[in-house]
Amino acid sequence: MVLGKNIIIYDLDDTLYNKTQEFANILDTTMAEALVYDLGLKMDISKAKELVTESYRIYRDGGEIFYRDYNIKPQDLFIAYHKRKPVEKIVPYNNLIDKIKKVPANQYIFTASDRYASEKILKHLGLFEFFKDRYFSVEDFGVFKKNENADVYYKFCEKIKVSPRDCVFVDDSYSNLEFAKEAGMTTVRIYYGNNSAKDKKYIDYAYKGILSFLDDILEN
Repeated sequence: MVLGKNIIIYDLDDTLYNKTQEFANILDTTMAEALVYDLGLKMDISKAKELVTESYRIYRDGGEIFYRDYNIKPQDLFIAYHKRKPVEKIVPYNNLIDKIKKVPANQYIFTASDRYASEKILKHLGLFEFFKDRYFSVEDFGVFKKNENADVYYKFCEKIKVSPRDCVFVDDSYSNLEFAKEAGMTTVRIYYGNNSAKDKKYIDYAYKGILSFLDDILEN
């Protein structure tokens, strides 16, 4: 049992590894390149990158401005961006798998990365064998986001045959946790700088980095 629940569901990106400011900058450039080079957006890379960064700041989604104002389809950007995602630049935590193996609960991953990128990331982090039959992408449920409504969280729980009320959802993005909470899950936010979402009532617990969360539940 972890926080009184039998199931832990982790986000993958920026949760099971630390998205440094340097890596965040690389990802914004990657999305801009996908928009311009792969999807034919008539804009130079520097301007597209500025809008990606602005979109993430406003909407918690780097593509939202382009969906709204530039006729970019979410599915097209989802595919193009994840093909370019520079997984090799992620710095894994040492011994993360050792801690995860000791957690006294069933564990899953639910990510907004596509399955192609998710497999690459999990292998890079040394987590693939542990999660190989227990990781799911939003695309498995016919959507491309986790922060629109609670439906995808209900569908995820139906897929793994559990009740949301038996689940702890762990994510760095507070916009995702809002809908996990709406579905009935216990919510844990992972942050890296200051806890900017400490006023959000739908967040039950917050930890600075995934290792502090794992250390806490293993110690208690």
